[in-house]
Amino acid sequence: MKDFNWSAWSPTEMAVLCFVVKGDSVLLIEKLRGLGAGKVNAPGGRLEPGETPEEAAVRELQEEVSVTPHDLMRVGNLRFAFVDGLRLECWVFRAESHTGEPQHSDEAIPFWNSVANLPYDRMWVDDRQWLPHLLEKRLFEGRFVFEGDAMLSGSVNLVDTFSS
Repeated sequence: MKDFNWSAWSPTEMAVLCFVVKGDSVLLIEKLRGLGAGKVNAPGGRLEPGETPEEAAVRELQEEVSVTPHDLMRVGNLRFAFVDGLRLECWVFRAESHTGEPQHSDEAIPFWNSVANLPYDRMWVDDRQWLPHLLEKRLFEGRFVFEGDAMLSGSVNLVDTFSS
């Protein structure tokens, strides 16, 4: 899988992640259902028909944790190929302001976490490769191949603009 043909890749699903960063803390969730259930991640999810990634990021934060992010910055593009056939493209956002207080939902348990002590052992393994770029406000693109929870290959590149 190291020689995965990304030029022939196209997504079967589109999704977003949105990290709210407040000072030295970041809003994370323990995901309760769906892809990645039991893992720590940022709020996010799949796009609805006709929805832009920005609209999806706002909607997902409101639905999952009762927070509305402001001044979204699109900082990353992640492409995932799963051996089972799922091909997921994910836009990654950062917000430094929000309204509302994080609330538990049937999808997520939100919590603020120090950026200096991220719980990488409870997150997807690829997060270690690109999350530091998000925290430094650097634009990135990542490409990863997974079999279940196991990453078979992956790479992250810093970019000036997104290729898609």
